[in-house]
Amino acid sequence: MTQTSNLSAAPDASGRTTAPRTPRIHRAWFVAAVAFVTIIGAAAFRSLPGLLLDPLHQEFGWSRGTIGLAVSVNLALYGLTAPFAAALMDRYGIRKVVAAALTVIAVGSGLTVWMTAAWQLLLCWGLLVGLGTGSMALAFAATVTNRWFTERRGLVTGILTAAAASGQLVFLPLLSWIVQEHHWRPAAVTVAVSALAVVPFVWLLLRDHPADVGLPPYGAKEFVPKPAPVPGAARRTLGVLFSAVRTGPFWLLAGTFAICGASTSGLVQTHFVPASHDHGMPITAAASLLAVIGVFDILGTIASGWFTDRYDARRLLAVYYALRGLSLLFLPMLLAPSVHPPMVFFIVFYGLDWVATVPPTLALCREHYGDDSAIVFGWVLASHQVGAAVVAFAGGVARDVFGSYDVVWFASGALCAAAALMSLVIRRRPAPSSLVTAA
Repeated sequence: MTQTSNLSAAPDASGRTTAPRTPRIHRAWFVAAVAFVTIIGAAAFRSLPGLLLDPLHQEFGWSRGTIGLAVSVNLALYGLTAPFAAALMDRYGIRKVVAAALTVIAVGSGLTVWMTAAWQLLLCWGLLVGLGTGSMALAFAATVTNRWFTERRGLVTGILTAAAASGQLVFLPLLSWIVQEHHWRPAAVTVAVSALAVVPFVWLLLRDHPADVGLPPYGAKEFVPKPAPVPGAARRTLGVLFSAVRTGPFWLLAGTFAICGASTSGLVQTHFVPASHDHGMPITAAASLLAVIGVFDILGTIASGWFTDRYDARRLLAVYYALRGLSLLFLPMLLAPSVHPPMVFFIVFYGLDWVATVPPTLALCREHYGDDSAIVFGWVLASHQVGAAVVAFAGGVARDVFGSYDVVWFASGALCAAAALMSLVIRRRPAPSSLVTAA
């Protein structure tokens, strides 16, 4: 984490050049740590919906399909907001966007305490929390990585991606205990308070660019001036999209990542707890298993980042999707009233692969789309969340119609096999400097 290379001089406020002072531990690692903690907090906001399906169904009589629709709106907005948030960070800075997003989340989660109709769930948890979490999505991690690091990008991407799993580990057992012992409203309040608590932390410690503290990015051999704010965030975001959709790699990356979202956030994160409860497993036990997935996801995602710095990202994706699909095909046979060794093996195996797809996917975006890679990845992430939203809704409908989730597990396993093949079709090519000339 140290950096000792000779660096070009950096201009000071008066225009003179002075040699930048490189600290023993580069400031980029502290910024990454702040982003890690922020993303951990965001994971709490996304871990609650799966715990609310049964309590809301019992209290209000809403169908699981109706509740699943609110979750699907949340998941879709989480993805669709990401590319615009990446552009807004270029315009207004990371700190302002993330602080505003945390405030929106707190408002949305807090208002659910007083809801009495399904449309209010759609508004509060679907719209507000979806917009807020989308602004702190993995595009936030991509922006931090692209600005602060030129080396170890795969590793840092893996660490920041693993933060979401760490958040599940910290909050999911706690929230499940609150839901079981004190009902769902105190859990919603806990999420709101957690969001507000992170705001001053972000405002005081997060920095937008290495130039703000007079340093080059980690691994850079010369000082990089802070770019001017980019106006027209929406226009730029859409312009990048229109350029990207004319390329084959974008559709393959978006398609594979949609399947990734369908087989993780939309399926397991949303429906694993109620599916396990259908087989007689206590909610707290099922939630704890999801938390264990989070433990092993930390190891798997960091390892994936390390692998991405060294191996072909396309082949890594093919292996990850193939193994995930295989594990999902076996899951219906493993669900039981109690936790047994084969289920533990599934949890470990699946956990190592949970979001291991993110570092190689982001690396391929960076390879093909250069300076616009964070925004392109935001659109790829949008496809991830659309896939998640479809399965979150379809899973609830399947449970209402068939009385079980089996058909959804099998369908997701087949989709993962298709994603493995799609990954191998992506071509390698040097990245252009930019898709769209910044306005």
